[in-house]
Amino acid sequence: MIVLGIDPGIAITGIAIVEENKGEQALTHSEAITSSSNLSTAQRLLKLHQSLQSLIEKHHPQTAALENLFFNTNAKTALVVGQARGVIQLALTQAKIPIAEYTPLQVKMALTGYGRADKFQIQQMVKQILKLPKILSPDDVADAAAIALTHCFSYKMKLSSKH
Repeated sequence: MIVLGIDPGIAITGIAIVEENKGEQALTHSEAITSSSNLSTAQRLLKLHQSLQSLIEKHHPQTAALENLFFNTNAKTALVVGQARGVIQLALTQAKIPIAEYTPLQVKMALTGYGRADKFQIQQMVKQILKLPKILSPDDVADAAAIALTHCFSYKMKLSSKH
């Protein structure tokens, strides 16, 4: 199974492609899709859409895992991230890629078993599970890998609960 993990954002969208084979997960690609604040929001969203389309064509993910964010502090940030999430969902739906969404709490529980794990603990688990030489950077890419891994683990749980 090839999972495209996405940590949505307007300035930086974290991308991680994790391939799971026989219960082993491996990172096959990671990147940060960035856009300059000098561009209009519409131009930034177009760049994000085009980058995702290109990535999908190149890597052929079978499913996508997207962070489902809850903002309660900055309404403007929430609005722009919501727009980025919409563009991401559009690109995935156009490519007929199923989308699973996970909250930060679900990611923490899946990777550490502890809902109050901090960012560093999550990054360490991603590094360990994927057998990486160092923590992924920037944080958005590490978060995308964590989301992809959460889907790998949750997908297995859903399968085993059906038997």
